[in-house]
Amino acid sequence: MDELWRRNAGELASLIRDGEVSSREVVKAHLDRIEEVNPSVNAVTVPLVDSALEAADVADAAPHDDRGPLHGVPFSIKENIDCVGSPTTNGVPALANLLPERDDVIVGRMKRAGGIPLARTNLPEMGVRLDTDNPLRGRTRNPWNANLTPGGSSGGEAAALATGMSPFGLGNDIGGSLRNPAYCCGIASLKPTVGRIPLATVNVADFGVANAFLTDGPMARSVADLRLGLSILAGRDRRDPQSVDAPLTGPVPERPRAALITKIPGVDLPPATVSAIEHAGRTLATQGWDVEEAEPPELDRVNDIWGKVITYDSDVLFADMQPVLRPVVYDYLVRMAESFDSRSMPNVHVHRERRRLRALWSEWLTDYDVAVGPTWTCEPWPIDADLDADGGVPLFLDTIRFITPGNVLGIPSVALPTGVADGLPTGVQVYAELYREDLCLMAAEAIEAQSPMPTPIDPVA
Repeated sequence: MDELWRRNAGELASLIRDGEVSSREVVKAHLDRIEEVNPSVNAVTVPLVDSALEAADVADAAPHDDRGPLHGVPFSIKENIDCVGSPTTNGVPALANLLPERDDVIVGRMKRAGGIPLARTNLPEMGVRLDTDNPLRGRTRNPWNANLTPGGSSGGEAAALATGMSPFGLGNDIGGSLRNPAYCCGIASLKPTVGRIPLATVNVADFGVANAFLTDGPMARSVADLRLGLSILAGRDRRDPQSVDAPLTGPVPERPRAALITKIPGVDLPPATVSAIEHAGRTLATQGWDVEEAEPPELDRVNDIWGKVITYDSDVLFADMQPVLRPVVYDYLVRMAESFDSRSMPNVHVHRERRRLRALWSEWLTDYDVAVGPTWTCEPWPIDADLDADGGVPLFLDTIRFITPGNVLGIPSVALPTGVADGLPTGVQVYAELYREDLCLMAAEAIEAQSPMPTPIDPVA
């Protein structure tokens, strides 16, 4: 049989269900893969060896009529999501031994679906960068090029998936933290509508009013796995008062419309990115979609409002974070907050603007069923480039120009790789209206069918 670590989560669930392999074999294959390649990328922080193998044996002994959709399949968990038995460190020494008393809602739901916690994965300290490095666990290296960022903040999760150390992962997103590393490492991720998946990690950093931008979500190597993950993770939980029960599907027009975004104001997209977007458009057109180039509404204003909300509580937030952050990271956050000058606009006006932009985009994403554009506006950049005292903040702001709508507006998005160009993965991002993850996934599946997944890979030396 092909190496099990190459298989997607859904494929592994089918193999286990049909009795072709055992859960122990699947778990052991991934633990062996971690042992083999993690020293090269440092994506996994803690392999949960004993508990994972014990859970696999329990799964193999379970009655066949008592098995969930991911029965016996291992999954990995970002180290800012609570999982009983391992610390929620947020990548800082001060929290190295912070053991949660209960699982995060999404971890519990994965377990009830039959999933087995396999490993914890790395993140930048307190999740505040687009690069993944911290003083507790060290640097995660991009498996395509160790000199480039793997993205952040779910960078360890993406690198683990990209190298076959895990078939399915859990991350979160307040400024692209699911989508940034998916793009950099060549895997897929879904940032759901805010409230679709409960956010209930006890020890997560409190970002003040910007918590309204934050959501957990699935990461995988296929759109089918993202769809399966959403069906498991979605739904209200009283621990998150923002969470809701909402239908996972809605009406689909006979001939859906897609807006193709090949130009972003203020930056020149890499040729490989433009090519990927155009390829996605042609693919959708052959599948019966109406596709036309369009311009996203008031994107500069969307970015400005994201920054103002994110940094509005910066005085209190940074005071809380300063003792656990390296000075170079703290100084970077201060420069970023200064660039948005959040106090230049009263908070009530910021939120009034946000409501106006949400209505504007809601109308736009009703005219178009999806918008297909870039994930990042640039290629993955050198490690620590974001910390440069002069160019780091402008680089960050340029990079996320088409990331921020997902957070400011709360809308769903799929980040999808479409191939490899000049030795690096490239891809697209698919947006849809609130609670229409089904449209994102439908378009992404059509694109994926003509764009083979470039991972898993062996890390490039």
